[in-house]
Amino acid sequence: MAPNISNTAAKIASLVKPASIPSRAYVTFLAGDGNYYKGAVGLAKGLRNVKSVYPLVVAVLSDVPEEHRQILESQGCIVREIQPVYPPENQTQFAMAYYVINYSKLRIWEFVEYSKMIYLDSDIQVYDNIDHLFDLPGGHFYAVMDCFCEKTWSNTPQFKIGYCQQCPDKVKWPAELGPPPSLYFNAGMFVFEPSLSTCDDLLKTLQVTPATSFAEQDFLNMFFKDIYKPIPLVYNLVLAMLWRHPENVDLDKVKVVHYCAAGSKPWRYTGKEENMHREDIKMLVKKWWDVYNDESLNYKKPAAIADGEAELTKGVDLEPFRAALSEAGVVHYLTAPSAA
Repeated sequence: MAPNISNTAAKIASLVKPASIPSRAYVTFLAGDGNYYKGAVGLAKGLRNVKSVYPLVVAVLSDVPEEHRQILESQGCIVREIQPVYPPENQTQFAMAYYVINYSKLRIWEFVEYSKMIYLDSDIQVYDNIDHLFDLPGGHFYAVMDCFCEKTWSNTPQFKIGYCQQCPDKVKWPAELGPPPSLYFNAGMFVFEPSLSTCDDLLKTLQVTPATSFAEQDFLNMFFKDIYKPIPLVYNLVLAMLWRHPENVDLDKVKVVHYCAAGSKPWRYTGKEENMHREDIKMLVKKWWDVYNDESLNYKKPAAIADGEAELTKGVDLEPFRAALSEAGVVHYLTAPSAA
């Protein structure tokens, strides 16, 4: 006797579907077929390691291979494909080419099933629980202030006069240059509230805003200037802080490390680039690999769901069920884990 496909589907769906959609989540962004997916895998395992109770959503562009998506799903990630976002073609000449695709991050404001999200670049690792950041008062954009001392800032007035907001008393902003620049955040990590109207405003504003060196980071700083609230650097340690402002860094208290310095991506680290021979960098790269390679941190489907699925499908040929789903137009099925 053929299995009752509709009844089996309903029972499985009732088990797998969460009781309610979580209103908070972490989110990262992934594009292309390179090894950046390893960063997202490491991030998912890192969030599990620190006992986060919220899921990790991975916003992917269409060029992320199916193989990489399946790896992410197997690690408990919720994979969401988004459409790319580009500024007008005649306005990208001043942006660093490899940053332009990052404008697609603006799409995460469309994830309105979540009331609040924490964005983390996929070259970030979380070493201490930061779930409490979801409880910050609404109506603001929270992020860590950036540093202006690296060579990538060499075309800016800040770099040329040696001014940095990380140590504003060291070099005062000259009065002849006008008001000091607004506080500027690093966009590798931020706390925000998804909103379709905000997303629409972001996309419309982008079309009339000339691109600058740091692409979407500059753009987000401009857009959220009036509601930006700084949070301590322990929530996004940009590695350059270790050699530019060591007096401001206590590694024992750092919760989030951003492997954004040239040569610091753990999955392609050689130690040959500038500053990468430092012992603190070597330690942080090893720390990332310790999390990534820890098999005990691999995602495990909650036992109740796994047992329920096994019991329901025991002795049942699921091929007709899968075929029925295919005919019904179900292209991709994603589980929604209770935690990343």
